[in-house]
Amino acid sequence: MTSPLAVVTTYFEALESGDFATVAAQFADDVVWHQPGENQFSGVHRGSDAVGAMIGGMMAVSEGTFSLRRNAPLMVNGEVVAASVAWTARRSGAEMDGVGVDLMRVADGKVAEVWLFTADPAEEDAFWGRG
Repeated sequence: MTSPLAVVTTYFEALESGDFATVAAQFADDVVWHQPGENQFSGVHRGSDAVGAMIGGMMAVSEGTFSLRRNAPLMVNGEVVAASVAWTARRSGAEMDGVGVDLMRVADGKVAEVWLFTADPAEEDAFWGRG
């Protein structure tokens, strides 16, 4: 079976290179995604289709500029992997540069649950637009 570290490494390598098909392939069909804040993408998203739609919506709002990268080595505790991340996005009239932590629980070789944490929720809410 694929280790949690290998699954999350594949996820981030694909995300950082814009390979969204490989990103999507890392999710369990019933993945649960916890998106922070009070913006249009906030809340709990259930299922790989819902998570894909959320990511697609972020790309649309950011006019295709949203990018996220690891800014420290991945850290593993059993089936949970923590990633320190940084992201940028731009759209007409707004820019966002943020940092946070992504926690990903891996089960049966797939990302089963994701919790995101942001250092500046107000900045994200302003950029993405209220929910």
